[in-house]
Amino acid sequence: MAGSAYGKGREYWDKRYKKDEEQFDWYQRYDTLKHILEEVTPKSMDRILMVGCGNSRMSEHMVEDGYAATSITNVDISPVVIDQMRKKHPEMDWRVADATRMPEFGDRTFDAAIDKGTMDAILCGEGSAENTEKILSEMARIIKPGGVFLLITYGQPKTRLHYLCKEKFGWDVEQRTVAKQAPPGSDEKADVHYIYICRKKK
Repeated sequence: MAGSAYGKGREYWDKRYKKDEEQFDWYQRYDTLKHILEEVTPKSMDRILMVGCGNSRMSEHMVEDGYAATSITNVDISPVVIDQMRKKHPEMDWRVADATRMPEFGDRTFDAAIDKGTMDAILCGEGSAENTEKILSEMARIIKPGGVFLLITYGQPKTRLHYLCKEKFGWDVEQRTVAKQAPPGSDEKADVHYIYICRKKK
């Protein structure tokens, strides 16, 4: 995800989803992240928040693989895509929410939260640093002690750790990488996406 258009907010995303309803996964699919998810967000978790879910198949594939549909809450700033996804997967929880401010969720509500590209989109827009701080503050607030914030991003450590490692958020941060998925038959050189596993201190 690159380019300033992605950070223009609800209007941009509403227009995009109205134009194209086909489901799409940014960066990585569930099968390429499964080994990490099974380790840090196991199926035994009661509540997982999918931040900026868009029309990704991630939650759908997690449920197919054994996660309880009732354990995953999907939120996105676009009411257009939330309406689309509710119709496609009515068995799951879909809500319109702004990740920078989610008063609808109480403190220490979730065992984990997963962000696959949402923070990157925020960093493309105006007030990027301030809004990134707001997202991280919300993640720190709504995740239980011992819980996990999983960030999947194109952002290298030098561009992400100065946000994630601030003492006020209370994370122990572990870095990993996962290979980018080149299109089938492509000669594109493999590169990586960065995974930041942020465990909330107890």
